[in-house]
Amino acid sequence: MPVDSINLDLASADYFDGRASLWTTLEMRSSVSDDHPAALLGFDETFLRPFARALIEAATTRAAYRMTILHEGRDTKRCRVVEYVTGSGKALSELVLQPFDNVVLISAATANDGEETLFQLPRTDSFLRAFAKMAFVADQALHDLLDDMERVARRNRASANP
Repeated sequence: MPVDSINLDLASADYFDGRASLWTTLEMRSSVSDDHPAALLGFDETFLRPFARALIEAATTRAAYRMTILHEGRDTKRCRVVEYVTGSGKALSELVLQPFDNVVLISAATANDGEETLFQLPRTDSFLRAFAKMAFVADQALHDLLDDMERVARRNRASANP
């Protein structure tokens, strides 16, 4: 499916279990789908910066990049990254970014050492510059929002415990 536009959408922001957290989706629009947004990935606040860096590195060095997605603890049920391409939110533990002449192929590493193609992004200079700028601005905004949420939580805790 050709990419007409790509954007990040803040899907949720909450404070749970003593921690502020955000959930963002990477969405694509295409004339093939009547410009309806299609969510590709969903992720927490820790994923965007390393993903953008991995995409730029894979595209510029022309070398495949394996991106392991670490979880906070072995017992945690909290997903850090999910893909929406093949289903309704399958948790990912590793992404593979494989550059080709005109695109970077994004795949999920599977348990049996295989890869499942998820989507591809253009490998043009103009797309990579625009994506890097979008990711930088969005990452700053997401972390500013997290800081604001933490500040409100501290203020609420202080007023609840005089």
